[in-house]
Amino acid sequence: MSSPPAPTRAVSDEELPRLLALIRDSDSVELKLTVPEGEQRSAAATLGLDPLDAQIRQVFFFDTPDLQLNARGLVVRARRVQKRGDDSVVKLRPVVPGELSDGLRHAPSFSVEVDAMPGGFVCSGSMKAALGTGDPVREALAGKRPLRKLFTKEQRALFADFAPDGLKLDDLRVRGPVFVLKLKWVPKALRRRMVAELWLYPDNSTLLELSTKCLPNEAFDVAAAARGYLIERGLDISGEQQTKTRKALAMLR
Repeated sequence: MSSPPAPTRAVSDEELPRLLALIRDSDSVELKLTVPEGEQRSAAATLGLDPLDAQIRQVFFFDTPDLQLNARGLVVRARRVQKRGDDSVVKLRPVVPGELSDGLRHAPSFSVEVDAMPGGFVCSGSMKAALGTGDPVREALAGKRPLRKLFTKEQRALFADFAPDGLKLDDLRVRGPVFVLKLKWVPKALRRRMVAELWLYPDNSTLLELSTKCLPNEAFDVAAAARGYLIERGLDISGEQQTKTRKALAMLR
């Protein structure tokens, strides 16, 4: 098998020091690639992905009608996950880890992660909570429990710190759902777990994201290995990249 071509520069020389600093101060790095819509079927076949192995998810976003939270870099989300129970997250994006308060940075439920993709990167901070079984998200959407009850005391405090003054979780509008198929596999050639997520949007468009997570000190070695693995299988890593959340918020009403 021929060797993959030499890596292309993902970030500029001016951006590289900032990327290195963010990776150094993060808890993890997630390397991502979105596959152009016209190439998704062939990519799945090339990678040997079987949709019947995928886990079904419903993703709901919460924001104001004019997306005030999104404008502030605040993402509020809840999910229903097949055979695993519901969860919720309050996410800040972008963040600079060193500028976060000590209390937030070291909170057990809060983590900082750098998302890196061809041509760009962003650092985010997420506070997650497992909601368990019993369909709490479905109950909240049906008006049987307040929306705020999907979030822990710590998540509600984080929301209050970064949301517009006076705006409460119960004031937010539900946007969604987006159906998602998530599949995990470990390619023999790569020997590390990969994740494929296929997002099915209301306008019948789809977004296929391939990703793998690693520790900060592994980021560049893992990026090179993952890039080589994908290129050897004919995937185009030079296409325009999209983010799942941004696309969802742009079209959901």
